[in-house]
Amino acid sequence: MSEAYANGTAADGTAHQADRPDEADTLLAPPQPGVLQGADRALLALLSFTERRPEWGVSEMARRHGWDKAVAQRILTTLASRSFLTCDSTTRRYRLGPAVSRLARAGEHSGVLPSLVRPILAGLLRETGESVVLNVPQGAGYRCAAAVDGTGPVRYTAIVGAVMPGHAGASGHAIFAHYPEAELRRLFGATPLQRFNDHTVTDLDALLARYADVRAQGHSVSHGEYDEAVAAVAAPVFQAGTVAASLTVIGPAHRVTRAADRITELVLAGAEEATAAFGS
Repeated sequence: MSEAYANGTAADGTAHQADRPDEADTLLAPPQPGVLQGADRALLALLSFTERRPEWGVSEMARRHGWDKAVAQRILTTLASRSFLTCDSTTRRYRLGPAVSRLARAGEHSGVLPSLVRPILAGLLRETGESVVLNVPQGAGYRCAAAVDGTGPVRYTAIVGAVMPGHAGASGHAIFAHYPEAELRRLFGATPLQRFNDHTVTDLDALLARYADVRAQGHSVSHGEYDEAVAAVAAPVFQAGTVAASLTVIGPAHRVTRAADRITELVLAGAEEATAAFGS
């Protein structure tokens, strides 16, 4: 996978992951005094959609929150009318809609997400000495939203704002592994995948298989898929149950590969902390 770095060097960037065990229970916390009940219920319905539970029917939603079925129907219909949800015309089940993605992008462009994770990036830098990057999805690629540079004499400087290809490197894999297959085929199947070197995955079916492995493992490790001299470890960061970013430690291949097990543990812990900071 690919991260974008200054000094003319590009770095090797990055299904079902279970929700945090107590996530569902926190949704049932009673509202604060002065909260509008109708709005609170609509938000609770939205927050019910997670990586583990991406679809809901009306009866299921009503049972989940102890609502009358008619109330659940009105809430879901209202959210769908504003594109926060979509409803399958055959199954009558609901999924998150495009308005959720628009809000996520607006929040990301406002600088909120980078500010939330800067302490996490700094902590990973202290622990590893390597560059640490927060990447967010953008089309069939990902964009560097925040970064801190490694401390060693040989290090990579991330270019904040640079967009990199999603099929080559740990950062992209950690993000797109959590996309539906139909969306992946739309994003990556329309044109041939660019080959950067012999390590780049350019076959769509092989890429989908790679994503399935990443999804099962909960993280991604790449060795030279974009830049042969670079290796990276990345993990997904979730917001409201959907993947919002990836957190990546990246550096010279010999150093990152040697410390891959320890770096993986640190990146997974950092991604979990970032997910909590994002409000999932």
